Amino acid sequence: MLDGLRQFIADIVAPHAEDRAFGESDYRLAATALLVHVVSLDGQPTQAEQRKLHSLIESHFKLDRGTADRLIADATEVEGEAVDLYHFTSVIMRSLDEAGRKRIVQMMWELVYADGQVTEFEDNVVWRASDLLGISQRDRIDLKHAVAERAGEVKDSAVGG
Repeated sequence: MLDGLRQFIADIVAPHAEDRAFGESDYRLAATALLVHVVSLDGQPTQAEQRKLHSLIESHFKLDRGTADRLIADATEVEGEAVDLYHFTSVIMRSLDEAGRKRIVQMMWELVYADGQVTEFEDNVVWRASDLLGISQRDRIDLKHAVAERAGEVKDSAVGG
């Protein structure tokens, strides 16, 4: 009976966690949740943002299309349940060295620039996540400029560009 009660409470707290292919401590889930958060900031992700997200996930984590789809679905679910970025960034901090964390920030910038417009909200989220990931302001800005240069001219409505 006690086990049944525990399972009932666990189902309420994390209703589908056992159905997820990627565990809570998997940095790939945490990183993808951050990326999903970025593409969701300005409403429904555009086709360009969705394609870019899939491309980044498949290439960076070396996943096939189906596994990448599952990771994105799992990440979308946990991102929707999250109350802050710390849960995700703390998993990444425990799992990746500085170069790996910089790559996550670079991926965030690539998604920000995917739709051709940088908003103040997107800039702010990347700043906050970078700070939580221990990435210096200088490195964050350098990564932003490098991605912006590759993306070409993009309208940047963020303050402090």
